[in-house]
Order: sequence, then C-alpha cells, then structure tokens
Amino acid sequence: MPKILRIANRFNLGGPTYNVAYLTKYISPEFETLLVGGEKDDSEEGSEHILEDLGIKPLIIPEMKREIDVKEDRAAYLKLKQIIKEFKPDIVHTHASKAGTLGRLAAFSMNVPVVVHTFHGHVFHSYFGKLKTEFYKNVERYLALRSSKIIAISEKQKEELALIHKICPSKKIEVIPLGFDLNKFNENKEENRKKFRTKYKVADDEIVISIVGRIVPVKNHELFLKTIKNAKDKTSKKIRAFVVGDGEDRQKTENFAIGLGLDIADWPQSEKIATVTFTSWIKDVELVTAGSDIIAMTSLNEGTPVSLIEAQAAGKPIVTTNVGGIENITIPGVTALLSERNDISKLSENLLKLIEDDTLRSTMSEKGWGFVKEKYHYTRLTKDMENLYFSLLARHNSKRTSFTKK
Repeated sequence: MPKILRIANRFNLGGPTYNVAYLTKYISPEFETLLVGGEKDDSEEGSEHILEDLGIKPLIIPEMKREIDVKEDRAAYLKLKQIIKEFKPDIVHTHASKAGTLGRLAAFSMNVPVVVHTFHGHVFHSYFGKLKTEFYKNVERYLALRSSKIIAISEKQKEELALIHKICPSKKIEVIPLGFDLNKFNENKEENRKKFRTKYKVADDEIVISIVGRIVPVKNHELFLKTIKNAKDKTSKKIRAFVVGDGEDRQKTENFAIGLGLDIADWPQSEKIATVTFTSWIKDVELVTAGSDIIAMTSLNEGTPVSLIEAQAAGKPIVTTNVGGIENITIPGVTALLSERNDISKLSENLLKLIEDDTLRSTMSEKGWGFVKEKYHYTRLTKDMENLYFSLLARHNSKRTSFTKK
C-alpha cells in the first residue's frame, strides 16, 4: 500500500484546507495518508470543524507558521524529516508555499521516491517588492527542478508559472482543479436565505452584495468599498454590502469605509442596519451565498478563489477582477462579469448593471450550478490525483528497475 505524507501550510478557513481534507478522506483506500500542517495565524478563522466533520486528525507542527522565522522554520524542517523517517512515505505532497519549501527540502534530504507540490496561489506579484519576489521565484525554481511534478489548479495558473514567472517547463505542470462538496450550496436555499437576512436585518427589497475572504492587502477590499460607494451614489435601489472575513487590515478597511462616507456596522458588537456590515468569519458560508444577491471579489492576485465556486453552486451572479484562474473557474459574461485588476470604472459598471437589472441577475444565476457541480466536485479531484500518483510511482519504479538492470 503506497503511503502519502500530505503537508499543508496551516488549517485556516479556505480552499487549501478543503482540498487536503477531501484528498485525505476520500482518496482510494489503496493509499495510506498522513496529514500534517502548521498553525494558523491568530487573525485567521480556524477550520478544525472541516477536519473533525470528516473524522480527520492531522498532526500539527506548531513551528510551521505563515511568516518566515529561521529558528522556527529549521525546527519545523527537522520535525518533518523525523516524520518522514518514521512514516516512510512513497509520496510527499505539499500544498502552498511554506509547506512546499520545508516539506520538499525534507523529502529531498530523505530520498522520498515521489515529491509533488500544489500551488494554491503564488506570491509572484502584488505581495512583495521586486527583490524579495525574485528571491522567492528562485527558491521555487530550485524546488521545482527536483520535484516529480508541479500541480497548478487552473490553466491560467499553469501559464503564469511556466511562461510568465518561468518556475518550470509546462510539461512538468499538471492541471488538477480543486474539488469540494458543493451540494450544501444548492440545497435549502430559501431557508438559508431567510436565516441570513433575518439575522442581519435585511429587507426583502434590499440587494445584498457580499465579499468573502481574508481582509488583507492582496484582497483589495478598498476597491470593493469604492465600488459600493459608486453604486450607492448612482442607483435608486436599496443596497447592503457585507464584508465576510477577518484579517490584519480589518480596522484599516473599516476606517477606509468611514472615510468614503459609508455607514458601517461592526457585527456583532454593533447589530445595526448599515450600508456596509463587517461580519467577521461565518462558518456556515452557505448562509452567506443564499442570503446574497451578488458575490464580489476585488483581489490583486488569486489562485482558485473558493468563494466564486461556491457562489456559482448557489446560483449567484459574480462581479470580480480577472486575476489568477478566475477566468477558468467562471463562465465570463455568463456566470460572472469580469474587469481588470484595479479597474474601478469597469468593476463599478458591472456591479451597477447587476444591481439595476433584475432579469440579468436571474439569468446569470441559472448557469452556475450546472457549470461547477461536476467540474469542482471532490470525486473528480480524488480521481485525478489518484491517476497522477499511480503514474508517478510507476515511472519511479520503471527508472529504478532500469537502473538495477544496468
């Protein structure tokens, strides 16, 4: 039975956690999997409930944290080497940057037969300055050179990794989109809509625009708020905006909203009706999608944003910046209206169009579920990954046999 050591950055609320959880739980019983991860930041919502609901008990390495720390990172690296020594995996599969660096270095040093890494996003623009970005690129080029396979989660991401950032040749990259249990977003929608709108005092004639994710610079919430301000000034319809999530920029973002002249509610400390409501994290995110009329995203950089897949599963139209793999996970012009990064004019135009046109919102809502229900279901994810693992193991065994004969 082949053994897989799966290493995640940390178990915070988001796509990577769902990805590693479903792969660990539902991959073929022909594989034995050990899931390892670092600790989430204090500013992030934990995702222990995702793992607990699936009966998964990961091994936590406290020293493996988001920020670079030479002492802590070395300790995490040594722990990973010890885990590899004891578990003796045939495959080490790392997910995201910190786990990808420490996990692959440990795997290389212990001569693990197959080493695979998934880019859930990347930090090659909109995160750091030029010198720091180039340093990270060089690290990833070295790691990719020694990896058995690199996994991109969209065709767009593959193009960026191979052709724009030149991390490795295209032939070394396999595209395997993420997979989720999306049924809950397409079920009990009226009941969930009522729960959300009752809790947050949303009237039937109010149009709700929600953005879901960490409140950090790369998510560009200021653009979202500017767009809400423009829409509020131009439409005669009643609108409410919801910022669902938390992070290092929350206070700054709230202050920015106030500076724009937008009234805000900081829920649950201030349970009042306001143009913009900051809710912090909501674990039952299907309530958010059901209660919303439009889902927005304004990021500067993305991998595969889970909130947009969930929005389509719930039948909600999307307005978003066209970054990362977004054009691959939506149907542009059909389930989502796209604009370029930081293009407030086009983003505002798209949002206003959806606010004003009830028929357009309804039409765009009809296509989402059919598009995502098979393409992004976890059964497709696990089958794709199993096929890749078996092919890489076969290739390794073939090489070893060939070497022995010589």
